[in-house]
Amino acid sequence: QLQLVESGGGLVQPGRSLRLSCVVSGDTLGAYMIAWFRQAPGKEREGVSCISWSAGNTYFADSVQGRFTISRDYAKNTVYLQMNSLKSEDSAVYYCAARKGYFFTLDPRLYTDWGQGTQVTVSS
Repeated sequence: QLQLVESGGGLVQPGRSLRLSCVVSGDTLGAYMIAWFRQAPGKEREGVSCISWSAGNTYFADSVQGRFTISRDYAKNTVYLQMNSLKSEDSAVYYCAARKGYFFTLDPRLYTDWGQGTQVTVSS
């Protein structure tokens, strides 16, 4: 089982940027897909983006396409979510998650390992 630890959340003004980090440990990551999800109060958990650890291919939800990027650092076993042009509707708890497999999915039911989450609040 993987361990995932998120960091980097906080309070930011609309239009500004924030970078989240997810440190992953517990297994060799070559066969894993790592994803970011978010959940706002009263709403379902929503997939944001995912990246294949080995190839670095990425996928984004329509709601963040063009504003968010995802990347990974082999040496640090870390996945980053760079969030630009933030909006109030991006406010949520952001979770990092992992699953074994190579096809892109943002269905949270298919992810087996989860971090504890980090709060992002976009407000003036």
